[in-house]
Amino acid sequence: MTNAIAQKALRKPAGYYRMRRRVVRGLQIFALLLVLVYTLFPYYWAFVSSTKQGAALYRSALMPALDFTYYRQLIDNPVFMGSLLNSAYVAISTTFLSLIIGLSAAYALGRIEFPQRRAILMIVLMISIFPQVVVLSGMFELINWLGLFNRPSALILTYLLSTVPFTTWILTTFIREFPRELEEAAIIDGCSHFRILMKVLLPLMGPSLASTGILAFILAWNEFLFALTFTLTDENRTVPVAIGLIAGTSRYEYPFGQIMAASITVTLPLIAVVLIFQRRIVAGLTAGAVKG
Repeated sequence: MTNAIAQKALRKPAGYYRMRRRVVRGLQIFALLLVLVYTLFPYYWAFVSSTKQGAALYRSALMPALDFTYYRQLIDNPVFMGSLLNSAYVAISTTFLSLIIGLSAAYALGRIEFPQRRAILMIVLMISIFPQVVVLSGMFELINWLGLFNRPSALILTYLLSTVPFTTWILTTFIREFPRELEEAAIIDGCSHFRILMKVLLPLMGPSLASTGILAFILAWNEFLFALTFTLTDENRTVPVAIGLIAGTSRYEYPFGQIMAASITVTLPLIAVVLIFQRRIVAGLTAGAVKG
């Protein structure tokens, strides 16, 4: 009897718990807003700066001026529009080739038993984290030897050095999550390894291919060092290099507004691709998170 009275006295009223839930929820919403402001404000400020002219660029007004002169200049600039097409060609080709090569290698590393398989996986991971500067001189000699200097195909070849290793590593993880019973049933029916990959596993790998392909596309779209080194003329440059070479009307002018407008324009294709494949990306990133 005494214990029951004591527990009742220590029990907090229902209003306390309702207030506590409201406080926790309010803190969560505040943290979410803080993260959104921290991540989105630089892009908003870039857009605001891209709509200002002259001395207005150096004022701290948060509202855009809605002057789209710089955007019209970019659209009328054949060099910049050509660099957009070059970036699209290089990024799409790199993504397509890296998925083909990475998928084949991932199936071999994830399903076929052979010696030193783990060692090969570790080598693939080590290659994917190499700094670009380490291989820059060797790739320059290789590009010259192949006769690909100042061609978009040179960028595709060099970007594969970065995209294929991490594509292989990620797809190997996805392939290992599939039950082996699928392949065993296909083998009983007389399927080869290639047919198993194309007819059994590939239709199930849409989300993983989408998420991995988006990462490869973004890497190829934003790459700067190789593009600057292996392309020489305006008609072969990609967008990051074209933005870096934007010049003002005089040697004393820094074209801040033009650079911001170009950066916003270049980001739009990435946003469109992510929005189109949003569901598949989320499904691919969460695949294998729960067993059973």
